[in-house]
Amino acid sequence: MNGVELFLLGRTLMKIGEQAMPPTTSGSPGPARSVLVVLGDVLSHPGTTVGEIAARTGLPQSQVSTAVARLEQAGSVDTEPDPADRRRRLVHPTATPSARVAEVRATTIDDTLAAVLTGPNGITPHPDTIREVIQALDLLAQRLTPSVAARARDVDAAAEHTAPKQHRGHPAG
Repeated sequence: MNGVELFLLGRTLMKIGEQAMPPTTSGSPGPARSVLVVLGDVLSHPGTTVGEIAARTGLPQSQVSTAVARLEQAGSVDTEPDPADRRRRLVHPTATPSARVAEVRATTIDDTLAAVLTGPNGITPHPDTIREVIQALDLLAQRLTPSVAARARDVDAAAEHTAPKQHRGHPAG
């Protein structure tokens, strides 16, 4: 597998994950992706700021602010003024997950996987196939945690800072 194949697989998995989520009843439209990324970061880093979430996730600060507002409205996070800088707010997960978070966590991916793995001829996959895919996804989830993605971003940033710079079209040297 090369980087492009991995990237495309990641996008496919994201789409399947979005399809597996129960529909929202709040009527608030918009992609769940950034909300999920932000909630995952807040759960890993309670008491964090919007700017810190943006730095860790790579999302634009405005998108993080919108996601935090949606999560706060849904009862998934609380915010409080930062004692070190009253202009900023600290974001914490709520003590008790909201009904929506509980609903999302309780929903399995089995039916969605069966639907997407159904062949063009309408033949559904064998239950063992679905079980194997779920086991493979569980293994990937154990090994490729959000902290792994953060380390990958750190490696990218370090590479950018150590790469030879070219000036006026001439190679460095």
